[in-house]
Amino acid sequence: MPAFVTPVPLRWTDQDAYRHVNHARIVTLIEEARVALAFTAAGAEGLGGFASGLLVVGLHVDYLRQLRWRPEPLRVSITVRELRAASFTLDYRLHDGPDAAAPVAVTAWTRMALYDLEGQRVRRLTDGERDFLKRHLEPVS
Repeated sequence: MPAFVTPVPLRWTDQDAYRHVNHARIVTLIEEARVALAFTAAGAEGLGGFASGLLVVGLHVDYLRQLRWRPEPLRVSITVRELRAASFTLDYRLHDGPDAAAPVAVTAWTRMALYDLEGQRVRRLTDGERDFLKRHLEPVS
């Protein structure tokens, strides 16, 4: 599976009173990984459309194990599924450490819609955006 992989640092303020990463902060860590994919990586290829109108229209998170704060980043892998005309779903795996051997602590998905902010309506993926996302598409089983 051709996942997009990015390190996501933990902040001291991500932990709760029990010294675990707070469940709500996990959503922010997922967002940071998504920004690395859709804004940074896509932007480096000249694809600025994601940064100009990308909305989360669905979110699901499964907490498999608790994460403790530490200075090393999490390893987050993202794959794409349900690639449609104007939306797609991203699947996330947050590893409890910086490498692939670290156990998966959180799985999640977000359903994303492209949005024309000026026109105030959903818009279709461009061919370039579709090609970019296809590189990370999960094989259908």
